[in-house]
Amino acid sequence: MTITLYDCATAPSPRRARILLAEKGVAHATVQVDLRAGEQLGEAFRRINPQCTVPALVVQGGEDDGLVLTDNAAIAAYVEARWPEPPLLGRTPAEQAEVASWHWRAEFEGLMAIAEALRNSTPAMAGRALPGPVNYEQIPALAERGIARLQQFFATLDARLAGREFIATGRFSIADITAVVAVDFARVVKQKPDAEKHPNLLRWRAAMAQRPSMAL
Repeated sequence: MTITLYDCATAPSPRRARILLAEKGVAHATVQVDLRAGEQLGEAFRRINPQCTVPALVVQGGEDDGLVLTDNAAIAAYVEARWPEPPLLGRTPAEQAEVASWHWRAEFEGLMAIAEALRNSTPAMAGRALPGPVNYEQIPALAERGIARLQQFFATLDARLAGREFIATGRFSIADITAVVAVDFARVVKQKPDAEKHPNLLRWRAAMAQRPSMAL
């Protein structure tokens, strides 16, 4: 079985998949998709993922031959089922629920807030306020709201991490992966955790930096 990850080194969403695969130790090939050049909108990539987004994961050979997964949720579910160790979605029903809850918050309150701020304010994204094959106009007020949401996300994470090593349960999980990507990507909207306001968040991020996967 051969796995190919369609990636973009500068984008946050495929970074989540790269970290996941690294933490699981899953060997794979990588194909870079140039988002700045609009390669994701070209016919060649549309044949792989009609939604025109990365990451996309393609499986060739074995019983899953021809499988194409075009979002992080599907990739995580597949990889966890195929390579259950180490568990990144939780081991027990209670752990799985806790991880799912905090993972959703990291995605919705963190990454989506950044995307809201970036895509509705950047001149280069005029007419491209949402990813995908359909063009949407920017709404400047959403950029302001995105920054406010992001600041609240930092505060939420800092409170959660008081006395904790990981965001969900007592072990590293996909919630930590998505939160790391969100905290790092906040730089594109000129936001970052503050040493006085967010000491727990910065301690956690420093600890996460010790994991080799976080360099990807």
